[in-house]
Amino acid sequence: MQRFIPVFLATITGITFTDSQAISQSNSSSKTCQRSTAQNFLVFGGGGAPSYNEIALEKNMLYFQRSLKQLGFSASDAPIYFANGTTGEKTVRYLDEKGDEQFKAPNVPNVQGASNIPNLQNWMAQAAKEKTTTPLFFYFSGHGGHNHINEDNSSMWMWRDRELSVQNFTTMLDRLPQNKPFVTMMSQCYSGSFANLIYNGGDPNKGVALRTRCGFFATIKSQPSVGCTAEVNEADYRDYSSSFFAGLTGRDRIGRKVASADYNKDGRISYAEAHAYAKIDKFTTDLPVSTSEVWLQRQVSNPTMQEQILGQPIAPLAKIARPEQRFVIESLSRQFKFDPTRSFSGNLRSMNSDLIKTAEDEAYLVRLSMELTNVAVERRVKSSKNTQAIQTLDRLVRCEAGSWSKP
Repeated sequence: MQRFIPVFLATITGITFTDSQAISQSNSSSKTCQRSTAQNFLVFGGGGAPSYNEIALEKNMLYFQRSLKQLGFSASDAPIYFANGTTGEKTVRYLDEKGDEQFKAPNVPNVQGASNIPNLQNWMAQAAKEKTTTPLFFYFSGHGGHNHINEDNSSMWMWRDRELSVQNFTTMLDRLPQNKPFVTMMSQCYSGSFANLIYNGGDPNKGVALRTRCGFFATIKSQPSVGCTAEVNEADYRDYSSSFFAGLTGRDRIGRKVASADYNKDGRISYAEAHAYAKIDKFTTDLPVSTSEVWLQRQVSNPTMQEQILGQPIAPLAKIARPEQRFVIESLSRQFKFDPTRSFSGNLRSMNSDLIKTAEDEAYLVRLSMELTNVAVERRVKSSKNTQAIQTLDRLVRCEAGSWSKP
């Protein structure tokens, strides 16, 4: 219990709503990220070089294509840019049956080219010219670079060892039509840094952009994620991509049916519901976050308030939570045999230490504390008189409640 919880609680310490949050005002009403007319996709993946271009990243591309088909799309609906592209070079690293390192050429249908920065720039430039309002879903499965000086501006590794920072990526998004909804799912290390794409230029100090943008990330900005393995057997994969798309489609990466993530019983699986499913699906050290959750956690700045949140009984917080949040709270509370009539802090003090044996156990405790904090802060925002904060939160939550749709 020593590794993750103190780090998180030291970061999230209380709640204030001030002008220092630099929230831009919007006169337009919030719009959902999902339209019933069409859906655009764009996928970038792979390592920056053969030495860290693991076969799991290639298999993530294939699983994404199977997920498309599961929801009525075609693999050709999503242009994919992977590693070295179509050059035929043996750049995918894997372990053979003897456990020896080998390399092979990528084998992903519909690959358009290499996962390099020029290809991403060109695709975004073309999308900007088209000026359509068709929603764009962007999936990145690769490696992340940690900016130790400014964790709000970390990066994703592109082909040929090139880094693309949060701010440079967001600058590309800023060129898209203002009314074009954008949703991303990123599974790389330190991916939570990219939650800052909701701000002008990707900079939290420049205010929230007047655009419909949101995203889901494998873990927080200060932590590595799991999943980049050279092992071939997908049945053993435990990572955010595996869980998110299983929740979204109802099928895991080896085709097995999974429990429905339709927590609000409206007949469809939203991105937020898939994200909630991922929080309890695989036993990993990841701390998954969404844009709204990172934004909410930025509102926390007072140690006393943090103590108050985790000192509240769990049951009342679960009651006011959205269905997907309630699912996470109740599932994780059961996992640790917590009494919902007591607080997180109270349960933690009296819990059986045998339930916390691994870093994964610790991470799941942090996930529960994060979920409770998100619910409490969301309620405080909605109860506040800060119109800008309320509008920002509503826009993010509506965006995250979107889903893939077939025209």
